[in-house]
Amino acid sequence: VESLSECYFVEMMRILKIRATRKNHVNVLQHLQGFLKNDIDKEDKAELVETILQYREGLVPLIVPIVLMRHHFRRHPKPFVNNCKYLAPHPSELTLLNTL
Repeated sequence: VESLSECYFVEMMRILKIRATRKNHVNVLQHLQGFLKNDIDKEDKAELVETILQYREGLVPLIVPIVLMRHHFRRHPKPFVNNCKYLAPHPSELTLLNTL
């Protein structure tokens, strides 16, 4: 009989094997965008859609739509989004690495 910690470890390792792809990121960004549908105006929605599209096409890095999303969620907080780490996965000190 496996202990709870062994089950947790096995499941965690299975999940970590799933590669983050551009397609996966676009899916998450579009899902998060849905939380803003009643809060932002038509122009902001269009800008967000365009930025996600540019990321999907490889024209901008992932940080671009993430920063734009963070901006909108700061102005229109959502408890679910505030509790997830997707929009802020690293400590702010590590963002200095973006300049390299």
